[in-house]
Amino acid sequence: MQGHQRLIATSRLINTHILKSNYSGMQYKYFITLLLFFGIHQSVNAGFVFNPNSIAAYQAIFDLRFNDARKYIRDEKINNPQNGIPVLLESYIDYLFLLTSENKIEFEKFKNRKSGRIDVIKKNDKNSPYYLFAQAEIYLQSAMIKAKFGEYMSSTYDFKKAKDLLKENNEKYKDFLPNQKSLGLIEVIFGAIPTNMKGIASVLGIEGNITKGNRQLERFRLQIANSKFSYYNDEIVFLLCFTNVDVIQGRNSYSYVTPLLNSMNDKSLLKAYLQGYTAFRTGHADAAIKFIEAAPKGSQYADLPLMNYLMGNAKLCRMDSDANFYLSKFANETLSTNYIKDTYLRLAFYYLIRNNISQYNYYLTLVRTKGSVINEKDKQALKEANDVKPNLTLLKARLYFDGGSYNNALAQLKSIQVNDLKSQRDKLEFYYRFARTYDMMNDFDDALLYYQRTINLGKNQSYYFAAYSALKSGNIYEYIKNDKKAAEYYNMALGMKNHEYQIGIDTHAKEGLRRLSE
Repeated sequence: MQGHQRLIATSRLINTHILKSNYSGMQYKYFITLLLFFGIHQSVNAGFVFNPNSIAAYQAIFDLRFNDARKYIRDEKINNPQNGIPVLLESYIDYLFLLTSENKIEFEKFKNRKSGRIDVIKKNDKNSPYYLFAQAEIYLQSAMIKAKFGEYMSSTYDFKKAKDLLKENNEKYKDFLPNQKSLGLIEVIFGAIPTNMKGIASVLGIEGNITKGNRQLERFRLQIANSKFSYYNDEIVFLLCFTNVDVIQGRNSYSYVTPLLNSMNDKSLLKAYLQGYTAFRTGHADAAIKFIEAAPKGSQYADLPLMNYLMGNAKLCRMDSDANFYLSKFANETLSTNYIKDTYLRLAFYYLIRNNISQYNYYLTLVRTKGSVINEKDKQALKEANDVKPNLTLLKARLYFDGGSYNNALAQLKSIQVNDLKSQRDKLEFYYRFARTYDMMNDFDDALLYYQRTINLGKNQSYYFAAYSALKSGNIYEYIKNDKKAAEYYNMALGMKNHEYQIGIDTHAKEGLRRLSE
């Protein structure tokens, strides 16, 4: 309506000018035809403009300041109603919100919004590099969120759609750097597709390479520095954090990711969360707690219950007396059903360590009855809740190890006589915990010795200890450049069936074999 009114006003102005001049009728008609053509053209093909206002909204989104971002977007829609970027930014808000909240109700709304946003994008400038790219981004975000909520089939189709759009856009606009960000991410995700999804992926012509994709992401990060796309920094760091900590799980992930995270905006709540997450996931509980405590606070930031989940886990690994406060706070405040079973298991451990058996049993009941089993942590929590009560000393060793207190973990393990352990599970875990601790202390000889003992004892068991020991042995041999032995152990891991975490272990073993073949 605004464009139409502007067109009428401009026509009147030109009309007045023409009447005052000696334009012929033919000239007049020709001029008006041009006016109408260009007016309509500009109205329909307004384009995609990542202007300062849009960049401010984008940066606010990655700070988790969603209300600020929405204000910038509203302003942009008023001032530049034909700009297609705000539609993409609104999808970004939903994407980050759902990744951090896992709100099932909002997830259903998000799915309904996708097609409408795609339709709006399709009405914009087809000659812009953002035309196909913005559509691909919306499909990619949808795919990521659907996978988060366990809708794997639909997620796979959205990934495929995103990849096809990006490939087409990359052929048209080879110098448009943002293509590389999203193509790299899809390469990683397709490379990490679980074994049980390989059949579907093959039918759809989907394949990927984790190592190649990660290199592509890193190359993009370097390319955008000091370029017009430098505002993508926080997003690419977020993606590199995800690929290195959750997918690759390399020995040096912490030392690689930490400097990257330092480059993010200091006022970003997402930065603080990623710092805490990376630290905890890589065995640095003390650092994780410091990062979380230093996180920016204020009403401008979105609620992030996962901060309490991280804090509770990190404090439990140090045996802190207030670990239960943060774990309970997460369970009571989260809008998600994910990590609920794992949280209640951690609370059960908290009370077992303090010899409060009634509370231990109470929280085991909650593990069995609350939450969901979409992710691996919750599946494992449910299995442990239905298994034998853990050996207390082994449990302490496990928690110290998870927090990076390797000397404390060793001290606990060395106080145990293996023949005093009654269950097969405890004996397996005893050898496994020794192996993992020595591994992280770079004592590879002792690590390999205990990994082998774990394999020998548990290769026909349903527990994950033996298969994971074979995988980690392969990692060590690959690290010390003994490719023949590395391949032997990767294949050994793949040869073990019907155990916990099989999908994840198989995926990493296959990726190891791929790296060796390159």
